[in-house]
Amino acid sequence: MKTFCGRANPTTGALEWVEEDEDYDYHQEIARSRYADMLHDKDRNMKYYQGIRAAVSRVKGRGEKAIVLDIGTGTGLLSMMAATAGADFCYAIEVFKPMANAAVKIVEKNGFRDKIKVINKHSTEVTVGPDGDMQCRANILVTELFDTELIGEGALPTYEHAHKYLVQEGCEAVPHRATVYVQLVESRRMWSWNKLFPVRVEAEDGEKIIVSPSEMENCPGVPSVCDIQLNQMPSSDFTILSEVVTMFSVDFSKPVRSASTSYRVQLEPVKSGKAQIVLSWWDIDMDPSGTINCTMAPYWVKPTSAFQWRDHWMQCVYFLPHEEWVLQGEKVLLTACRDEYSVWYTLRKAREEEENKADVRVESPVCRCQAHLLWNRPRFGELNDQNRTRQYIKSLMSVLRTDSICLCISDGSLLPVLAHYLGAEKVQYFLLGWFFFLPSVLAWCFQTCHTPVQSLFSDKQERGSQCVEREVKLVTLNTRKITVFTLENSAVSCSVMKKFFKANHLEDKIKIVEARPELLTSSHLEDKKISVLVGEPFFTTSLLPWHNLYFWYARTAVSEHLANDVTVLPQSAALHMMVVEFQDLWRIRSPCGTCEGFDVQTMDDMIKNSLNFRESKEAEPHPLWEYPCKSLSDPQEVLLFDFRKTVPQHCLSTEGSVNLLRKGKSHGAVLWMEYHLTADISVSTGLMQISNEKGNCEWNPHCKQAVYFFSSVIESETLAVLPTAVTYAINFDTKTGEIAMDFKLL
Repeated sequence: MKTFCGRANPTTGALEWVEEDEDYDYHQEIARSRYADMLHDKDRNMKYYQGIRAAVSRVKGRGEKAIVLDIGTGTGLLSMMAATAGADFCYAIEVFKPMANAAVKIVEKNGFRDKIKVINKHSTEVTVGPDGDMQCRANILVTELFDTELIGEGALPTYEHAHKYLVQEGCEAVPHRATVYVQLVESRRMWSWNKLFPVRVEAEDGEKIIVSPSEMENCPGVPSVCDIQLNQMPSSDFTILSEVVTMFSVDFSKPVRSASTSYRVQLEPVKSGKAQIVLSWWDIDMDPSGTINCTMAPYWVKPTSAFQWRDHWMQCVYFLPHEEWVLQGEKVLLTACRDEYSVWYTLRKAREEEENKADVRVESPVCRCQAHLLWNRPRFGELNDQNRTRQYIKSLMSVLRTDSICLCISDGSLLPVLAHYLGAEKVQYFLLGWFFFLPSVLAWCFQTCHTPVQSLFSDKQERGSQCVEREVKLVTLNTRKITVFTLENSAVSCSVMKKFFKANHLEDKIKIVEARPELLTSSHLEDKKISVLVGEPFFTTSLLPWHNLYFWYARTAVSEHLANDVTVLPQSAALHMMVVEFQDLWRIRSPCGTCEGFDVQTMDDMIKNSLNFRESKEAEPHPLWEYPCKSLSDPQEVLLFDFRKTVPQHCLSTEGSVNLLRKGKSHGAVLWMEYHLTADISVSTGLMQISNEKGNCEWNPHCKQAVYFFSSVIESETLAVLPTAVTYAINFDTKTGEIAMDFKLL
């Protein structure tokens, strides 16, 4: 039996369905899971254990048997905690079959076979009764069903069903309650992830401004939460406008309703500013009194607390539908709306709300402009990066000529607009001598601009009631007008770009070609040869840095339409690598061994087996601005891709070594692309700089970098001697567009 999996094909720029072995899908699930991260979360595990002990003690104190229902048991860890705390019996439910099988082995290995029953079902399919999966209803409900947004993994409907059918009324619950907190902030950086700012272009004939379509300006965006490691966001990147307030709480010991609803809180801004962003996080109380608390609060909320790093629970960034100016001390009302799986926010002035008390929208926001469907949040940030845009402007100005025929290949790029503005019709004139002229004369001169003219008029030439004094020795009016085409592969990108061109009055200036590169014809290009081929490159299907090499394949496909002396921008790309020590990210791939005294080696072995199935020989994408690391080696260029030539038939391979210059644990290699726009202008998708002598790294915040974890991390090897160098072997398969790599510590 086979299974079909979606994979990005770097040679076609498309997401394709690939037939894989039936085991591949679950190996992928296990290999890329966050089970190891959760098992390494000491704070989470300790608080759960304390809460379970307290719950079992309360039930026993009432003279009752402690019957535990553990929904989403995973490794069986929480059930084993309950059994150790004195629970009489535990029903551990796990819907994912490979995980359920592992839980059975772990439970048996730890000696709880007679105390814990693992049920491989969804909780809504579990039956209760003499012939059912459970003999009776439980009186202790233990779950870990939460994501960064709290409810995104279906916690509410699961709890709702459990209270109706699986647990007793008045049961104990661990956690007992969850509380969601919010804070209103202004942040140009975070706002740039959801709205496109005007792009300013300094052209020879003055400043041009690329504006967004009004449909995009008024679009609320997509409802999916933006979850990030907010502890890596510098305080200089946002301004706090309100105190932290409680938005809503959920008591898990009582019946839970999952139906859509809304909550309101009144805020009194502590500072005037543009309310753009709602920052949110939650905490869970493991006991009714709230003395056992596990919090996701960011660093500025509890600055004296010791923070537990975790990647399975982070913090939320919500974008308000529109930025709203708020005044210090002038109250506003924040409304949180939710359905079963997501939350979104609206903000109004308090006085407006008093007039519209019944006007509470519970409907989820929907993107109407399509740009939020085409561009993800990092892409919005990238398009709003003025420094990056300046690099492209500078390079375009150096390659565009008076008669350039320009073709852009990228998904939803603003490069066609930049090319038009930088090479569009311009007027250059040189006037020598003193002169005065009527506006009508100037208008007449400009109307004749398609033909260079010298000595248009001489001394004392009459024009109405005024005259031009002294001879105008030279007037030269030239034009530079280039033709711009843009190749858009998807209907969504075509629609978005059409709206952009219309908003900037460029409908008849830039031609959109709706065709794949290999299907491009001369008629698409009006029988013209392309003299300048440009790309960022950016393609929406790209996952790893080198997937944007699709530009190279597209360039190869359109070769017959390129002039012999075509200029390609970028002219080349280079793959770079560097060996690093991660502050925390290594935990997601590191075996746990024992967790709170329980042997979970079976889980480690299952993850390792799934990694060995394929994934350990591949890099994985991570936004490293969220995951601090220090460089142990210098960055090194390892492969070069020359876009001025077509893709070769043979593979591109390289071998070498890098010396480790700093002491530290070599957790892995980071790889990224650097695009050489011209001979002296480059843009990096990875390392921006090594900021100090300790080797702390600053990364491009708009791109994900590729991380290859060394086997010493995956296998938790203890090295007797720290390595002094790392060897590498990297192979780029030009037929598949994929890169295979291998590293060894010396």
